[in-house]
Amino acid sequence: MKENNANVIATNRQAYRDYEVVESFEAGIELRGNEVKSLRERRVNFKDSFARVEKEEVFLYNLHITPYKYATSENIDPTRARKLLLHKSHIKRLIWQTSQKGFTLIPLKLYFKNNFAKAEIALAKGKRMYDRRETIKRREEERSIRRILHDKKR
Repeated sequence: MKENNANVIATNRQAYRDYEVVESFEAGIELRGNEVKSLRERRVNFKDSFARVEKEEVFLYNLHITPYKYATSENIDPTRARKLLLHKSHIKRLIWQTSQKGFTLIPLKLYFKNNFAKAEIALAKGKRMYDRRETIKRREEERSIRRILHDKKR
């Protein structure tokens, strides 16, 4: 998926640490009122957010979009469930895959594409503590190898 970094609203960096991403999907988000203006100001928080399939529809829960400060009406709950817009074939595949043990749907990032707010959600499997440590160890080893190779080039 290619998009300009200037269009990225926010990324869920903690998702890559806590989950092993199996597959990702692009979905539109059904927003209300001034939520788009808040997204343009990048006033969003991914903490504890997740997606769930219910009655062949996908909803995003606990995504905190701070209310737009200049709005005069419509007090919208900042953590309300937001419907994600996906193709029916993707939804059916997600229903089957999330029914498997250990799989969940998590948001990876929010961005604008052709002036539409989009969410990248991922089918992910939770990492255990030792998996996280293994990932950190592997990353540190790769860094040290790159440093050694970089020093040898000089």
